[in-house]
Amino acid sequence: MVQMEGPRSLYLGLAPALTRSVIYGGLRLGLYEPCKYVCNYAFGSTNFAFKFASGVIAGALATALTNPTEVLKVRSQMSTSRTSTIGVLKKILAEEGVKALWKGVGPAMARAGCLTASQMATYDEAKQALLKWTPLEEGPQLHLMSSCIAGTASTLVTAPIDMIKTRLMLQRECKGARVYRNGFHCAYQVVVTEGVTSLYKGGFATFARLGPQTAITFVVCEKLRELAGMTAI
Repeated sequence: MVQMEGPRSLYLGLAPALTRSVIYGGLRLGLYEPCKYVCNYAFGSTNFAFKFASGVIAGALATALTNPTEVLKVRSQMSTSRTSTIGVLKKILAEEGVKALWKGVGPAMARAGCLTASQMATYDEAKQALLKWTPLEEGPQLHLMSSCIAGTASTLVTAPIDMIKTRLMLQRECKGARVYRNGFHCAYQVVVTEGVTSLYKGGFATFARLGPQTAITFVVCEKLRELAGMTAI
């Protein structure tokens, strides 16, 4: 990419990616705690299953609202011309309609739900286990170790869904041009034609992004909660 398109190509889709990160990231992290409290109030428990369910709800709702920015990011990254984000948006609306901005929203919601659930629930449980079984106390070291565990778990869970979501988003809404009808059909076609391991295509790149992102997110989030006078996650 650097040789053929230049260093700037590594930052294609940066504007919609940043926009999505601010809105989507804030929503999914912010909604997790209220969802967990509701489960505790309704069922009197916040075990791993309820933590996972809280993460699924928080991630799915956040993605349903921000899917257009994800579509714009993917299309900008795949564009062969130096079209601006606004230009990409106008082209999508003109050629494919408003519905195209919610392409792949089903797999995207599933991916975000699994990502948030695996991140938040694993981080939450890892913290409790490390506090119980190791000399670690509440602080940056505990947060970093717990977030590394969460980053690994979330990569294993979401890599196949991420690949399916991306393929669906890249489809043009043209008659006779659709290769995949939905997420399940896409997964089936990929496994049949390319093998099961193909679901983890780009898995290393996913971990290289998701691992550090998870660590930074939780360490910063915990520090901000401490500065705001809130209890730790």
